[in-house]
Amino acid sequence: THSMKLDLPDGVVALVLAGGRGERLGALTAACAKPALTFGSSYRVIDFSLSNCLNSGIHRIGVVTQYQARTVASHVRRAWNQQRRTRHCIELWDAARQAPDGRYHGTADAVYRNLDNLRTHAPRLLLVLAGDHIYQMDYRPMIAAHLASGASATVACIEAPLEEASRYGVLGTTPDFRIDSFAEKPAQPTPMPGHTDRALVSMGIYLFDFTMLARVLEEDAAATSSSHDFGNDVIPRIIRSQHVHAYRFHDHDGRACFWRDVGTPDAY
Repeated sequence: THSMKLDLPDGVVALVLAGGRGERLGALTAACAKPALTFGSSYRVIDFSLSNCLNSGIHRIGVVTQYQARTVASHVRRAWNQQRRTRHCIELWDAARQAPDGRYHGTADAVYRNLDNLRTHAPRLLLVLAGDHIYQMDYRPMIAAHLASGASATVACIEAPLEEASRYGVLGTTPDFRIDSFAEKPAQPTPMPGHTDRALVSMGIYLFDFTMLARVLEEDAAATSSSHDFGNDVIPRIIRSQHVHAYRFHDHDGRACFWRDVGTPDAY
């Protein structure tokens, strides 16, 4: 496809958030982190994000763990860092070592606690991903769109029926897809431009200019009123002062691509 011809700019680092407990999955995650759940025989849910990174040419990846960290770490070491003799670098950063009290207090806090680890890779752009989503995506078109837009941050999104959008973070945008509002699981979602029955919802995929993000995370860490979450705090904060762009995930014909957050037994 034409996306495969895109070159990846220097300085792109990915961070996969893989510390979630997945409480709505009940017994399935009683002894296993959600990203480490089996999928398709020998594969795990986190393999989608890791495979997407490598197939997009992103070889510097941090994996942030917390709940049942060993279940994620053992799989990554066995399936990615030992058997695949390639030039990629997948590092495991556990909350037990990175956070003062041994746990991360929100998705933004997880990235904040690992800023020093990230700085060792001298990132220009940081791609923040969830480790518990099922989808196939080449991140290079999103990165190209981010650079072309001149934005400080880009949020990947997908169209959803308005009646289902309240389960996600909902983006409000201008006609040129600059984000001007962001609401996490709103009771009354804002329809996307030109539609009354559909909304743009966040996929939990964020691309940031690293210098800007580091500054914002330091400010967020000092804010006692913050829940230190990207959807609740960081994204709404930066859209007030920065250019934040929405990147729609769709195929060449404009149709929405498959993406699923396996947060419930039915979705899984």
